[in-house]
Parts: sequence; C-alpha cells; structure tokens
Amino acid sequence: MDVQVTPAAIDEKSIVRNLLEFYIYDFSEYEGWDLNEHGIFGYRYLDHYWTEPGRHPFLVRVDGKLAGFALVSIIDDRTHMSEFFIMRKYRRQGVGEAAAHNVFARFPGPWHVQQIERNVAAQQFWRVVIDRATGGSYTEYQDARTKRMVQQFTIAPGNPAPGSTG
Repeated sequence: MDVQVTPAAIDEKSIVRNLLEFYIYDFSEYEGWDLNEHGIFGYRYLDHYWTEPGRHPFLVRVDGKLAGFALVSIIDDRTHMSEFFIMRKYRRQGVGEAAAHNVFARFPGPWHVQQIERNVAAQQFWRVVIDRATGGSYTEYQDARTKRMVQQFTIAPGNPAPGSTG
C-alpha cells in the first residue's frame, strides 16, 4: 500500500471541499451540526488555505486513489493539525498514521493536535500516532475552555515519515 501526501493545489480545492463534507458529516454525531439550506455543511475557512501564509492543505492518496486530507495551520510558531480525515475504507490499515507522520515531518518544531472530548476513537488514534512519532515524548491535557483533548510535542528536523511517500 503506497500512501502519498501531496500539497493540494488551487485547482484541487474542490476535491478538498468535497472530502470536507464527509469529514464534517462524521463530526455531526459529536457536534450536532445540521446541513445548510443547500444540503451541505460547508467549511468557512477553506479558501484561507490558499490565500493566507501559514496554512497548508494536503491530499492523501493510497495507491493513487483519494483517501483523505490534512489541513495544517501555523499559529504563533506552533504547527496545528487543524483538520485531518481518512476515509473509512482506509482506516485501521496504517494509512492515517503514515499520512500523519508524513505531515509531521514536513513541519519540524512544536506541534499541537486536539480532539473533541467525546471522540474517544480519535484520541486513541492520535495518542498512538504521536507516541510513535516522538518516542513517547509528548504531553496531553484537556483544555479547560474548549474541553478538547490536546497533545503537544516537538518533531525533530530530519525526522523521517515512516511508511509513506510523497
């Protein structure tokens, strides 16, 4: 299985937009979000990933087929995994971990990843992925204001992205 992570070009924005609908649909069970009058959830910050410095959109492919995306934001010298999605078909096969490690390797330095409190599966996923990426060197806490679980860690320069290409 060849996992590829590539920057999403401006002409691929509609692909990211479409994948975001699946991602937000998954989150609607935790957040109670509804569709708008056009039958979509929408994502108000999407355009910012092609117009603002410090925002980076990526597409994830498996053997050349679309499998997900990652949206990364750099805020106050810390890199944030703003959104991360792997299609259900590719989950529990190492695709998410390979993609996450690939993205981490692109941005050495301090990182911040957070999950919704009720999304226990995401918390378990990120703990394993971050533990392996850092050799267990990360901190975790619950944000008192948002109630989200947060992992903070640092990716060393030259840290390889195991199991992925691109």
